[in-house]
Amino acid sequence: MQVMETKILNLLKENSDSFLSGEEISRQLYVSRTAVWKHIQHLKDAGYEIIAQPHLGYRLQAVPDKMLPDEIGYNLNTKIFAKKIISFSSTTSTNDVAYKLAEQGQDEGALVVAEEQSRGRGRMERKWLSPPGVGIYASLILRPKITPIEAGKITLMGAVSIAKIIRKLYGITALIKWPNDVFIENEKICGILTEMNAEQDLIKFVILGMGVNVNNDAAQIPPGATSLKIQTGRQINRIEFFQNVLEELEAHYVKIIQREFDFIIDEWRNLSLTLGRRVKIKRESKNIEGQAMDIDENGALIIRDDFGFSHHILSGDVQIER
Repeated sequence: MQVMETKILNLLKENSDSFLSGEEISRQLYVSRTAVWKHIQHLKDAGYEIIAQPHLGYRLQAVPDKMLPDEIGYNLNTKIFAKKIISFSSTTSTNDVAYKLAEQGQDEGALVVAEEQSRGRGRMERKWLSPPGVGIYASLILRPKITPIEAGKITLMGAVSIAKIIRKLYGITALIKWPNDVFIENEKICGILTEMNAEQDLIKFVILGMGVNVNNDAAQIPPGATSLKIQTGRQINRIEFFQNVLEELEAHYVKIIQREFDFIIDEWRNLSLTLGRRVKIKRESKNIEGQAMDIDENGALIIRDDFGFSHHILSGDVQIER
């Protein structure tokens, strides 16, 4: 959206309880009334419901249910995240787009969002269903000054932040299955996918991708999954939810870069679906079975096997035994 349209939209939002004349808009923004009218038409074409009354002016009646940069960024209380927002009506994968942008030097905190993904994916290249207009499909570019072995902290940070916001906004008991999935009553509602570009001891960038089932109906999600709409029984304001997630993510990210990771570990433990359970870790080399005891300072899962040996698992597919 053009800068002038953003400015007009913000004026209309600030005066949403009354009409704002074209003359007043043109005076405040130093553009002609004809230009104001043209920009208003563009906003209407984008899905904004704007009432125009002769002699009164314009009033914003409703905003579209779309993940638009002007909606995500409006009154967003962050200093790093989402200062630059790249949005798509449809793309292959927001992680793919963000990765390419990061390689090209895009700043930390840049956000890629999409209404729909044709090749959305999770860990192990599993497909993530991304139907249009109902979910959150987004990726953040991060450039933390941490080592590659510490990258698991970013995944845990993402899961903790989203689980906390679900609990805070909707009073739902969201729990985390190590390392990256958020569950509600044994049904998956969110997945986190982090992808890294690094040298031996230096991270160049990390892409923090997230997929959240928000307003999905049962027919739009696979078996074993759920959505916020199904859990609450009502339509969820995606922008409000996502703004809260971004603010929570940034607060936790600041703790990571300030080397205060213990705080996030403690929160993860309190929200864990995995700790204390018998689990099987599927890995390429060999499977490991045992009790999930804890996570270490880098976010690795500590498993005690049946022979009493401890294993620190940084990656793998976790199956919780019934």
